[in-house]
Amino acid sequence: MGEEGGLMYWRLAVLGLSVVFAVPAAAQQDPPAEEEPYVYEETIVVTASKTEQELVNAPAAISVIDAQQIAASPVANVGDLLRTVPGVNVMQASARDINITSRGATGTLATSQLALVDGRSIYLDFFGMVMWDLVPTSATDIKQMEVIRGPASAVWGANAMTGVVNVITKTPRELAADRPTTFSIGVGAFNRSVGEADEDTGMLFSVSASHAHVVNERAALKVSLSYLTQDPLPRPRGTIANAFRTPYPPYENTGTSQPKVDGRFDYELPDQGTLTLSGGFAGTEGVIHSGLGPFDIESGSNLTYLSARYNKGGRRIGFFTNLLDGNASNLLSVGADGRPIGLVFDTKTFDVDASDVATVAGRHVISYGGNFRRNTFDISLAADGDDRSEGGAYVQDEIFLSDHFRWVVGGRVDKFSSIEHAVFSPRTTLMIKPDRTQTFRVSFNRAFRAPSFINNHIRAALLNRLNLGLINPALSGVQYIFPVRAVGNPDLEEESMTAFEVGYTGTIRQRATVSAAVYWNETTDGIFFTPVGRYSAASPPPGWPLPPVVLELIAAAGSPLPSVFSYRNLGTVKDKGIELGIDAAVDQHLSVFANYSYQWLPVVEGFPLTETNHPPSNRFNTGFAYNRGRWLGNLTVSYTDDAYWQDVLDARFYGTTEAYTLVNLGGGVRWMDDRVTTSVKVTNLANQEVMQHVFGDVLKRQVVGELKVEF
Repeated sequence: MGEEGGLMYWRLAVLGLSVVFAVPAAAQQDPPAEEEPYVYEETIVVTASKTEQELVNAPAAISVIDAQQIAASPVANVGDLLRTVPGVNVMQASARDINITSRGATGTLATSQLALVDGRSIYLDFFGMVMWDLVPTSATDIKQMEVIRGPASAVWGANAMTGVVNVITKTPRELAADRPTTFSIGVGAFNRSVGEADEDTGMLFSVSASHAHVVNERAALKVSLSYLTQDPLPRPRGTIANAFRTPYPPYENTGTSQPKVDGRFDYELPDQGTLTLSGGFAGTEGVIHSGLGPFDIESGSNLTYLSARYNKGGRRIGFFTNLLDGNASNLLSVGADGRPIGLVFDTKTFDVDASDVATVAGRHVISYGGNFRRNTFDISLAADGDDRSEGGAYVQDEIFLSDHFRWVVGGRVDKFSSIEHAVFSPRTTLMIKPDRTQTFRVSFNRAFRAPSFINNHIRAALLNRLNLGLINPALSGVQYIFPVRAVGNPDLEEESMTAFEVGYTGTIRQRATVSAAVYWNETTDGIFFTPVGRYSAASPPPGWPLPPVVLELIAAAGSPLPSVFSYRNLGTVKDKGIELGIDAAVDQHLSVFANYSYQWLPVVEGFPLTETNHPPSNRFNTGFAYNRGRWLGNLTVSYTDDAYWQDVLDARFYGTTEAYTLVNLGGGVRWMDDRVTTSVKVTNLANQEVMQHVFGDVLKRQVVGELKVEF
């Protein structure tokens, strides 16, 4: 029907495809004079406990971006889509670089948010991050996205410390249910003028095709291909708004190109189980920001995955491998040889897992499972290490105390070869249900993030710069270059979080889902890249042009000249916040949503507040979607408060981004018996100069024209 077509249309714009053609997947004639009444359907989720359950009964705060919401979204990538979820902080730093963190400050190389595709981890253990553009899954395959807002290590293990994003795809049979073949193409342009400079317009182009086929009553398959290319976003001009007034360093910014191929084969077995075989390839290029500055990922860098799964009821047995291969060079930092720092990465991940669920005595729903994961690494910046193993197991009991009370208690134990001891992640939630459509939750969780391979093993020497004019105005503009070493720390402990939450989820008159949550998180032993050695009068850097005593004076002023950086477990960070949200269906044609999040300024112990990122205090999102007959329309408005960033290079580049409001608008028309849809979407309608990171690129107005043809 028409909504399904709109769904396919917007899905093409979800997984980083800034430009994609879109058209609703099914034909829809003008509505008859009398339409069937709207029927509200309960949302089913699987990510909260690895078992199917209604959203209102989930023991964690979870948001679902379903098919209709994806259809309605006018945004261009997965980051902007998740931006509308309460409590989720999203930052885009370049054409391809998107980072996401729940209930805390995000940043470059966001490390605490686990990401999955159909339960397959896409978290990259070597740097401890997610590269969203390396997800091979085509956007046309997405059924829904489930977002756990808060810790989830009790089920998912390491690196689900602040939350989980699980992208769930449609089966080949679901894709083939209507018109199984889709071809899309899109062309767009975006403003690149910053300040007084009048720059040329940036361009983007995308093309995609997909086909699903039901072979017989047991077998079905699908295949999809896509390609995106985009010019670089504009760089900021002038100086960073901090005490140093550091000029934004000039470097040649780059855009991105992203080829993708994905396939899946489902076979229904005689025992009523399903065997699923899938595989894909995703390539990328473009800028990724890091503590060492921006790296330019070279063309040809890619991730390949293979997966096999067996499902029968609540039972699941799976295996997957992620193979990552790429090269990058730093655009600012140079090594001791005076050449840009290079990064060559070749990593292989092999994972096997199993889980099941059982009902005991009619009052206990017990879910249990575990996994073993093996990583091999060949990383140019970490030559003294080459592998890591990890394994874990969990059990959870949902106890039905009465019609109005449920108690969830469980936990997971994980052991890493890189951590001396095993890590226990408990969970307990008391759920109070006045009726079947309302749930109040009181919960306790503990979760953790394991040190990344780079945290443990980095070995690099680089040259840093100091403007001597900051010491003596007579030397203004004179740059002194000195060496700095970066070394890993194999003795790092896990970064852990203890979290408390009081929450509510309910439905109103079968038309709206309402949610509310208050949370308190305490993170201990945070893993920070910090100076561990400094130059002094007794050991000045090579060729120091001023009297050695000056080094002691600038150290006494709070800005010592660093000689060695490393990773350390430091102090405690306390976060707290509130989240409010409503998603309502006015009827089958019109839906609306609104949500608000407030996060207090973090309270830190053991190190200065300026040594950690600060999330925006206020975030507000609202919008609507209309889908009827030939017409599609949607609007979202997102406000994000100012935020503080300190995770690129050194204190000269730390600073605050200004608050911004993004207004995104889209509309489309269906033609030729709904086989063709033409549409236009605009992001940042007001053409604000938006910076989502103090060192990141500038985002201005973008206009994309899309076309989708089905047959």
